[in-house]
Amino acid sequence: MQIERSQFDTLVENKLPDGSRILLDSKNERVFALNTTASAAWDACAASTTLTDVAEEMKRSVSDDVTEELAEQAILQLEEQNLVKTSVAPDRTRREVLAKIGAIALPVVVGLTLAEQRAYAGQARSAGPPLPPLPHPPPPPPNCGVGCKIAVGS
Repeated sequence: MQIERSQFDTLVENKLPDGSRILLDSKNERVFALNTTASAAWDACAASTTLTDVAEEMKRSVSDDVTEELAEQAILQLEEQNLVKTSVAPDRTRREVLAKIGAIALPVVVGLTLAEQRAYAGQARSAGPPLPPLPHPPPPPPNCGVGCKIAVGS
């Protein structure tokens, strides 16, 4: 199976600290959320590649437990969202692939239109009363520099 990313002129990527990623396609008004596993597969497809190479790259970035079946599952989800293209159709069903995957986090790719994302965000914000403001720490005493001792309880 030969794999390559779909061509996007206006795709903006935001990699999050936990390894997950948000992709924003402003031209088609779509936003995609990729968990850490799917994000590793996305990174592995930076250049035209094969399923075996994607699995090897994912092993390096996620875990040695990554299998070719897990990599294939990630590619299938990226392909469902038209983020990647494959040269041949996979020869296994999604259920067969899932049955062989072990303890690694399953790849998750979620795609929403910008309108759907805005509606969801607005609904999430209106779920309850606004949170109270965070307390601010008291300002330091005047003329207190390094080594200054503050008397407590005097």
